[in-house]
Amino acid sequence: MKKDITIPKVENVYVAAIQEWNDDFMENSWYAYLINDGEVTLEMAIVVSKAYGLIDGEERKTGTFRHAFKEVLPNSAVKIELLENNVLQLNNEFMLTFFIGGTLYDKNYVFRANTIDKSALTELPVLTKQGILGK
Repeated sequence: MKKDITIPKVENVYVAAIQEWNDDFMENSWYAYLINDGEVTLEMAIVVSKAYGLIDGEERKTGTFRHAFKEVLPNSAVKIELLENNVLQLNNEFMLTFFIGGTLYDKNYVFRANTIDKSALTELPVLTKQGILGK
């Protein structure tokens, strides 16, 4: 039975961390973005995020956040959430689920602890900014 299930591969869709000016905190802050570098619209995209790991030898985790986007147009990006400085030292996980046509796609993107850092910046697809792609 399992051999009959086809799991489609997610291509040209990314979660990235980008540093931008935050007027509320009056500093540069990291934000998570969902990037659609494909030629088709992502429908009913849902992102579930959480952070977990060790801080000073003690297990820590954040609450779980859910974000829904009716559609993410081709060659575009949408802001998911602010990544507070406290959670950058944890593993940040983004579980993405979306439809293309009637087919369900899903993929997990993880930023390992302390990898969201200016030293890891790279050119991002779609956006004319530098950032860090989740793996």
